[in-house]
Amino acid sequence: MNTGKQVDPQILDRALRWTGPGFDEETAREVDRMIKEDPEGLTDAFYRDLEFGTGGLRGVMGAGTNRMNRYTVGMATQGLSNYLKKCFAGISEISVVIAYDSRRNNTFFAGITADVFSANGIRVYLFDDIRPTPELSFAIRHLGCQSGVVITASHNPPEYNGYKAYWEDGSQLIHPHDVNVIKEVKSIRSVEQVKWKRNIHRVTMIGDRMDMEYIGKLKTLSLSPGLIDRHKNIGIVYTPLHGTGTRLVPMALEAFGFRQVHTVKEQTIPDGSFPTVKSPNPEEPEALSMAIRMAHEVDASLVMATDPDADRLGIAVRNKSGDFELLNGNQTAVLLTYYLLLRHKELGRLTGNEFIVKTIVTTELIADIARHFGVEHFDTLTGFKFIAEIIRDLEGKKKFIGGGEESFGYLIGDDVRDKDAVVSCCFFAEMTAWAASRGKTVMDVLTEIYTQFGMYREKLYSLVRKGKKGAEEIGQIMDNYRKNPPTEINHSRVTTLIDYLTGESRDLAGNTVSPVNISRSNVLQFVLEDGSKISVRPSGTEPKIKYYFSVRDRLDDQSRITEVSQALDKRLEDIIRDLNLWGGYE
Repeated sequence: MNTGKQVDPQILDRALRWTGPGFDEETAREVDRMIKEDPEGLTDAFYRDLEFGTGGLRGVMGAGTNRMNRYTVGMATQGLSNYLKKCFAGISEISVVIAYDSRRNNTFFAGITADVFSANGIRVYLFDDIRPTPELSFAIRHLGCQSGVVITASHNPPEYNGYKAYWEDGSQLIHPHDVNVIKEVKSIRSVEQVKWKRNIHRVTMIGDRMDMEYIGKLKTLSLSPGLIDRHKNIGIVYTPLHGTGTRLVPMALEAFGFRQVHTVKEQTIPDGSFPTVKSPNPEEPEALSMAIRMAHEVDASLVMATDPDADRLGIAVRNKSGDFELLNGNQTAVLLTYYLLLRHKELGRLTGNEFIVKTIVTTELIADIARHFGVEHFDTLTGFKFIAEIIRDLEGKKKFIGGGEESFGYLIGDDVRDKDAVVSCCFFAEMTAWAASRGKTVMDVLTEIYTQFGMYREKLYSLVRKGKKGAEEIGQIMDNYRKNPPTEINHSRVTTLIDYLTGESRDLAGNTVSPVNISRSNVLQFVLEDGSKISVRPSGTEPKIKYYFSVRDRLDDQSRITEVSQALDKRLEDIIRDLNLWGGYE
């Protein structure tokens, strides 16, 4: 039996507190077991507090300060409650909305959150069943609330859950609110400081009526209702991957006018164990396999999948061979951007006062398209909350058309202030109908875009390093890149080094430095002489460091698309090999 001697004394002391007053017996037993039998697990559970990153609070469920449980959720909610009271002291009644997805302990964590908010005198609007994260964002704005919380861990594995906090504009917490909430949470030294007892008079259930308001607003955004009516029988297969899109996405597609929407019935059942997939992540080809099989059976043209909280969208479309080809996040963002800007132009809606937004690791092809249409584009840090920040800052001054990020998140219109897979499903289907009206497929449109603007290929590699040691290793990797940056990658000179932590862009040829007008973040970018770009950043929500690779070449003749594509793929492989990244990556 291990007596805990291998554990850092400070970590052991933190753990022992969780076996005392204020903690339930089940928690105390689990902590005691880790102390006696699992020092490594104990260290990972208690070496830090869960913190708000780009996606809020997220972690493995279980006992510990670094875990998702009633106490970490309760303390986070108490800290948020305290902060809301400070920020909105002049309001007669502060109000919040709470939603949750299909993960394990979903109603339990949502209930704890409602308990603490209401016990602090805050009005709570609690959804009566699972709902997409974007509907939570919409509801905050629609109801005029000051904040909101959705219980979700997005597409993480089943053992995870999370807590996304939102501000009054419907976006996730950004600076200084995220930092200030953490300060409030850290000021709570004991779980006994949390107000746990629900005030039932301050909890109001919401449901179908909000669904109708949300879908009704999305429908007003449609740019081609006449085209949809003529192509309403386009075959669509949709899967919610056991998540919250199960009811809302088919409803929204029907509201837009699509009549041949087939759902993968085995995956329409909400289930936090995600029994039919290895991962409920629409970025993964395996997650769409059942939907693609069904699409072949019903002769559909389009396959769509959303993650558990329905904010990310995966797409598969037919290629010239009749097989289904999965689009990556950049390709979907490019197609949506091109369609939106072209249709706005055709409808006479481009006045010179519109804008789109993408993240710094998303394909530059989007910027090329925006320039072509005379539409301003902005780059932001990774995380949709930064896209929402720009929308908020320009509200009433410029019109937001759309935005997106390579990680399969997109938004059309500004009624929601987070990535929205519900509206994205509708618009991708609409874009497919528009292409059909021109006698084209989605892949035809993508090829036309590449011919006009140049062909881009991107790749994402992630190195996973879990726990305290992993976090330290990730920090060391970033530190080494800063101290010893490469001067040449794959026989191409590094011309520019951009460090978003210092806010500096260094021209290595002229040895000049210019400021980067974006918020600070631990991200490095290397721009090569041949136009390639490599971005490196630790994930804000997962124990990994991410490498984003982008290469580009001209495509003068559509018949050369396979040749150019293969050449770009080889360049990507050569860059990865030159950086010695093969092995240990996903």
